Formats: sequence, structure tokens, C-alpha cells
Amino acid sequence: MTDAHDVLIDVLVVGAGPAGLAAARAAASHGAQVALVDLQARAGGQVWRPDVQRGIAPGLHRALAELERGVPVQWHLATQAFASAPGRLLIEQEQGLHELRYRSLVLATGARELLLPFPGWTLPGASGAGALQALVKQGWPIAGRRVLVAGSGPLLLAAAATLRAHGAQVLAICEQAPAASVRGFAARLWRWPAKLAQAAALRARLAGVPYRCGAWVRAAYGERKVSEVEIETARGVERIACDQLAVGYGLVPNLELARQLGCATVPHGRHAAVRVDARQATSVAGVYAAGEACGIGGIDCARIEGAIAGHHAAGFDDAARALYPRRQRARGFAALLPAHFTVRDEVRACATADTLVCRCEDVPLARLQGWADARAAKLATRCGMGSCQGRICGAALAELNAYPVSSDSAAGASLMRPPLFPTRLAELAQAGFSPADASASVASTSIASQGSTS
Repeated sequence: MTDAHDVLIDVLVVGAGPAGLAAARAAASHGAQVALVDLQARAGGQVWRPDVQRGIAPGLHRALAELERGVPVQWHLATQAFASAPGRLLIEQEQGLHELRYRSLVLATGARELLLPFPGWTLPGASGAGALQALVKQGWPIAGRRVLVAGSGPLLLAAAATLRAHGAQVLAICEQAPAASVRGFAARLWRWPAKLAQAAALRARLAGVPYRCGAWVRAAYGERKVSEVEIETARGVERIACDQLAVGYGLVPNLELARQLGCATVPHGRHAAVRVDARQATSVAGVYAAGEACGIGGIDCARIEGAIAGHHAAGFDDAARALYPRRQRARGFAALLPAHFTVRDEVRACATADTLVCRCEDVPLARLQGWADARAAKLATRCGMGSCQGRICGAALAELNAYPVSSDSAAGASLMRPPLFPTRLAELAQAGFSPADASASVASTSIASQGSTS
């Protein structure tokens, strides 16, 4: 293993989305040496993912321009966080593993899409709404295809608008929340004029596309791919022919790196989020968190919290405190989302006994019932031991009330062992594993011997 840099980085930011870019800009504006790490080859995160047809989002263009006004930032794109310990981050790049040492760390790890199982959800042509949006932005052919968008939350509108802009025929947007809840949400948007304008612009781009409240996917059908979808509505069950099905039920915070570091978490709906104080500081000294990792709040929260974390991480507390009122206002909007788009029990009940829950290991719901806890179920069925490492099925099971996600930091840290993502055997060997102990505990990695808590 080699060191990427001999110097000690003042502020290391993990995640180059809105929160991470704001944190990097804030810290660099004070002359701090800043490094940014992100899995993607280009900055922007999910919300500002560059579009092959439409180019760079205006928000990303402004954020990058603002970032250039400070001390030059050290970029580590197309880079995976491999493992962590206080003061050190092990990263995996094409050329191998490197260790970054830092004084302060800002976790801007964002969130992933919440997918809930239903019969047929593993058929080709069925995907997450956000996942399909990301694929289309990267060039996935969608023009002329009939797409049904379903699930819950305002992100459905954004996904549908992207699909339509790329030539898809969006058949309908099926929102599982009742019409009264959606109207209540819209009626409160006047307090956030920018959000109201954004919603109006999205609806204008989707003119002619039915927006159906109180409707959700019960099942998908098709021999080799999705060809028909069964929808539950207030008027009964309907079947809709389509070429593509995009279903998403909001977002779940990405906590893997935070939990490996031992950061305390708090309940966030049926899931968990990183616990932070007014300074965006976690329970681990020198580690801050911002954006969706602290609870799903949208781009405004991400940018404000990222800036607060960046200022504090660089040691400029007064600049950070000036932003506190804006954060409170942004979090006020975030509180509307769970209040008006709570997933109804009927949606959770769509999965039948033979519906696959763990797609990686082909584990149906029936095999996951009757175990004392998630660990017992995992050992007996291999659920969560596939390439996604439980990120999809774990969140789904928490929503199904099978095995709630623990908000206890010690319990979470015990499960977060490096590598945080699937990696090559050569990298494991470079990190200190031998062929005989490649499945051993985290203690056998070099970084763990320097103080990992996992």
C-alpha cells in the first residue's frame, strides 16, 4: 500500500454532491488544504449527475466555479472508500489502494433509493425511479419506450421529467400517498417559493402526463421482461401495458462509512441517520456529516449543511454560525416529506411469500421469516451477503418490519467491515489479507491495526 500524499490534509470530504462541494468550497475559502473523494468519474452526485444530452446542470456549474475561487482542491474521482479509521481513509483507485491522512473529515455520502419488493420487481425492465433516471442521463436508450413511474415523493416528478426529456412516453405517475396528503404538501410550499416554482416547472414539463394519487404497483408481469403492470387504485385493480417500470419510495441515508468510524446514529423513520450537533459534528472527534446522511432533506439542506460543516472543519466557527438560520428553514421543508409521503401498509404488504427480497442471493420472503434477528437470518439464508452487501434488501426488510435497522452505533459498526464495497482479491492482499484469511475479520487489514472500531 502506498500513500497518495505525504502531507496531512486539513479537510477531507467524502462525496462530491451538493453537500460535499459546499463543504469543500467553505473549507477552501479559508485557505485550508482540501481533498474530495467520490466514486463517480465526475462531480455532482446523484442530483447533479451530468446528462449526456443536456450537459452539466446549472447548479453544478455554479458550484464548481465557486470552488475554484478558493485554494485548489485535490480531487480523487472514480475512487472508492475502502476502509477507514480515525485520521485515515483507505481509498481504492484504478492504480491500487492509497491512504489519505486528514485532520478533519466531512461525510457527505448522500443516500440511496428505497426499493420495496413486489411480485415481478426483479424482471428485466423494472428498476428504481432514480436508478432509471441516472441510467438515462448516462445514455441509456429510452426514446419511444412506454414508461410507468410509480412510488412516492417529489423525486418521482424529477425522474419522470428526465425520462420525458429523453423521448420516453411517460404513461402515468402513480403516487401511493392519498390525494389529501399530496394537496396538503402542495398547500404548504408557499413558505418555500423556490420549491413551489420548481414543482410548477416540473408539472409544466410533464403536461399531459396523468398524476394519480392513491395508486401503487401490486405486481409486474412478463415472460422475458416487463410487459404489464398491475396497479391498485381507489377504483380497484387496473392493468397497464408498458415497456419499462420505474418504482421508488424515497431515499435511505448511506451510513456505511460513518458506522465504520463509530459515529452514533439516530432513528430516521424506519431507518437511521448520522447524529450531528449544531456544528454538524458527529460523535467522533474531527468527523462532521452533512446532507442526506444526516436525514433526507433535499438539495437545500445538503448545500447549507455542507457549508456549515466545511467552515467548522476548517476552524472558522463564526462563518458557520451565520448559516444556522438558513439550515433551520431548509430542515423545515425536509420535515414535510415524511409527514405527507409516508409509505402505506398496503404497499409493504405487496410482497408475497415467494417474492425475492434479496436479489443478489435469490432469497424469498418466506425464508426470511421466523429468525430471531437479522444476523441469524443472514447466516441461515445468505440474505445480505451478495454484491450489494445488504444495502437493498436490508432497507426493504426494515420497511417490512422484519428486521428494523438499529440506530445503535456499536451494533452498526460491528457490521461495517472493510471492504465497504466489493473489491478485487489483489486489493485485499494489498491491504493485508492473505488467501487463507480473505474472509477474516477487519482486524487483519493494515488500517484496522491502526485503530479501526469495526
